[in-house]
Amino acid sequence: MTSQVEQTEAADGATPGPSGEGRLLGAGPDEQQRLPGAPAKQVKRLDRVIIRFAGDSGDGMQLTGDRFTSETASFGNDLSTLPNFPAEIRAPAGTLPGVSSFQLHFADHDILTPGDAPHVLVAMNPAALKANLSDVPRGAEIIVNTDEFTKRALAKVGWASDPLEDGTLQAWHVHRVPLTTLTVEALKDSGLARKDAERAKNMFALGLLSWMYHRPTEGTERFLRTKFAKKPLIAEANVTAFRAGWNFGETTEDFAVSYEIAPAPLPAGRYRNISGNLALSYGLIAASQRSGLPLYLGSYPITPASDILHELSRHKNFGVRTFQAEDEIAGIGAALGAAFGGALAVTTTSGPGVALKSETIGLAVSLELPLLIVDIQRGGPSTGLPTKTEQADLLQAMYGRNGEAPVPVIAPATAADCFDAAVEAARIALAYRTPVFLLSDGYLANGSEPWRIPDIDTLPDLRTPFTTEPNHVTESGTEVFWPYKRDPQTLARPWAVPGTPGLEHRIGGIEKQDGTGNISYDPANHDHMVRTRQAKIDGIAATIPPLAVDDPTGDAGLLVLGWGSTYGPITAAVRRARAAGTRVAQAHLRHLNPFPANLGEVLRSYDRVLVPEMNLGQLAKLIRAEYLVDARSHTQVNGMPFKAEQLADAIAAALQEGTTADA
Repeated sequence: MTSQVEQTEAADGATPGPSGEGRLLGAGPDEQQRLPGAPAKQVKRLDRVIIRFAGDSGDGMQLTGDRFTSETASFGNDLSTLPNFPAEIRAPAGTLPGVSSFQLHFADHDILTPGDAPHVLVAMNPAALKANLSDVPRGAEIIVNTDEFTKRALAKVGWASDPLEDGTLQAWHVHRVPLTTLTVEALKDSGLARKDAERAKNMFALGLLSWMYHRPTEGTERFLRTKFAKKPLIAEANVTAFRAGWNFGETTEDFAVSYEIAPAPLPAGRYRNISGNLALSYGLIAASQRSGLPLYLGSYPITPASDILHELSRHKNFGVRTFQAEDEIAGIGAALGAAFGGALAVTTTSGPGVALKSETIGLAVSLELPLLIVDIQRGGPSTGLPTKTEQADLLQAMYGRNGEAPVPVIAPATAADCFDAAVEAARIALAYRTPVFLLSDGYLANGSEPWRIPDIDTLPDLRTPFTTEPNHVTESGTEVFWPYKRDPQTLARPWAVPGTPGLEHRIGGIEKQDGTGNISYDPANHDHMVRTRQAKIDGIAATIPPLAVDDPTGDAGLLVLGWGSTYGPITAAVRRARAAGTRVAQAHLRHLNPFPANLGEVLRSYDRVLVPEMNLGQLAKLIRAEYLVDARSHTQVNGMPFKAEQLADAIAAALQEGTTADA
């Protein structure tokens, strides 16, 4: 179902080189050896590094970051990424709103976040430098494309003088590289016009960074030739620029040191680099295969969920059908119709789309049909921050419908976990005949990490039999079909595919009579149906694993409780706190409605509960209301994920507050 990248290790004394084999340090992409008598460059071994590529939205920073990430994954490092896109489709070139960046954290050990601050910043123009400089710690390395530091470019971002000359960057280790000039010179015999040749400068930068960190290069060259297979001139130009960047690092005196980061000791298995949206797509396909149901996606394109529509449209061989509707309402309407017809039905969107879909979600609650609503959350309200992350749709998913319309809500913790969360959402939807919210977000959707490819046979059996025969005997002895006669354990109603002889039944949004499904305005029946639908959702808790708590000493006074994409930053912060001698416990929720059955017991086991969220405290409100626990929020809504250092400070402050209160 997916391409597979196996964990590999280079032979002792060698590092992966351009052919994918071990290479002696100093050999270049064209296997040139160092000139006789030339001094060998120093190689330093690091346990981790954070790199950020930044440039104009037309400079190819996302492609550059993706390629570096892919080679890093194939080398065997653990990694985490943070792509950061401009909100505008094409902001004016060279301006601050148009800056695009890609941050990659890779290491020889288990890591959880894309890193708080880059050790290396590659800035393709003044806007990229100015937009990112505040994040770069003093003493870090900055590689700047000096060709772009013209008076006009500087004026666009409000610099009256050149920061490369006026002492602005004296606290950093700056490498001045004329990337554009060097790229054009490398491609002077390529047959490309100068403007076209300049576009390959991101590949020159990628080659340089690949030399600095001993990344494999064969995969990138193969990728470029495949991507531009119909334009061989462009393909070879990019490969040439990539090799030129690698050779520049090898030969220039400005880069006297390169770095090695050994592979991480991950559990044995097959791995590939995967983003959250891709993992979620594969999870939906896996759920379809395990349920034996065709997968149907009714969707309308919206950032940052569109990649799921794009990916699923490629997998018709697995029985996947995708429908790009004219709007959000039509997308979910088609999906609900597919559910009625016996498909594993999905609709994908972000916060604004959820608002438009709310009436049809209520209809799905009334019809009691399985439907997955995938919400890739982004900054709001309204259009808000289309390319930035947020966790502010939790209360909308819980309550954003008229009437009492309970819907299960689950949230993945990491990019790779999106696969398992999709399978779990499908399990609940099919077993309980209910729409289910899957809350991912922009950080998980676009970020990536190594994913251990599971054995398909280890995934849960999701087969759900359709009703094919009458299921009720009337007082007169006649066998009939009751569409709302419930399973005594799950309270799920039968699922009858339209056209099954003898199982004709009425559907619609008006309240149904219990059992028969006939239209009913009876007050007592409505009360019964409302409570029954709620009891069905509450009953899901019986199939949810107890909330696991990480409390090594067993005597921590503070519990840090999170949900969704805060898992990585929270875990990294907890590790820092424990390394400093602090006793702190951690728990992370996947199921947000219903909560795990033991959540109340867990919460009451600790003196203080801290809830970090990328909203204004939505989970904390639910916790306080449900369990009467004084859960304290630590919130952020700046469109970016938490930094581990920030949360470590919040943990220290919470502990200090508790110590003061106890005194």
